[in-house]
Amino acid sequence: MAFRLSNNLIGILNTITFLLSIPILGAGIWLGHRADGTECERYLSAPVITLGVFLLLVSLAGLVGACCRVTWLLWVYLVAMFVLILVLFCFTVFAFVVTNKGAGEAVSDRGYKEYKLGDYSNWLQKRVENNKNWGKIRSCLQDSKVCKSLQYKNETWTQFMRSDLSPIESGCCKPPTSCGFAYVGGTEWTKTITTNSSDPDCGTWSNDVSGLCYGCQSCKAGVVATLKRDWKRVAVVNIVFLVFIAIVYSVGCCAFRNNRRDNAHRGGWKGGYAYA
Repeated sequence: MAFRLSNNLIGILNTITFLLSIPILGAGIWLGHRADGTECERYLSAPVITLGVFLLLVSLAGLVGACCRVTWLLWVYLVAMFVLILVLFCFTVFAFVVTNKGAGEAVSDRGYKEYKLGDYSNWLQKRVENNKNWGKIRSCLQDSKVCKSLQYKNETWTQFMRSDLSPIESGCCKPPTSCGFAYVGGTEWTKTITTNSSDPDCGTWSNDVSGLCYGCQSCKAGVVATLKRDWKRVAVVNIVFLVFIAIVYSVGCCAFRNNRRDNAHRGGWKGGYAYA
């Protein structure tokens, strides 16, 4: 009964995982070979394909190992699951550590917040300040047209001040409030005599839709703020997933033990010794 329960359960779970891995793998290949695909989509294709292949191979190992009583395949499956548990645990702890610092700053009479790169963890700062990394991130932001919703808005200054902008919209689609630029409309601003030139972002700002504040420190801060929010959400989901994986791993260990007992019994060992 123990054999049927643990092995059949592992077989069912890995059948579901195998079926899920196929669309994941297909999505990764599709992202990487789209004729009109953006740089951001092509950048994401590699990790998606890697995840799809990993799930495909691990689920096959678990499925064949449990249902066909192939002990060495089930051992490979358990090793892969242990590595996955270890990686997820380390990532979860790391995510909480690097996202425990930094937050947007409220601005008087504004519905949105301002973001400064120096407020966040050094590790995140270094990642976005790296020219190679930022070049890819900037390309993603431009290709996805994150400022398009603001560009064509016909709002008054009062309406704009009350806007609930996302961190990326606040950091990349408008100049910092400290610059003192005058709002014209959409993503267009003009310099005034009160402009604070000591902030390098003031000189970086451009009304050109391909420029805007994509090269600003505030834009990098907006990206980091978004990463911080998303990583915390992923970390919470990871905790739930870790509990689930740990349960599956325990069931897999039972199936592995039952495989060894069954193989020992088939090999001619005495029943009492094989099931000891």
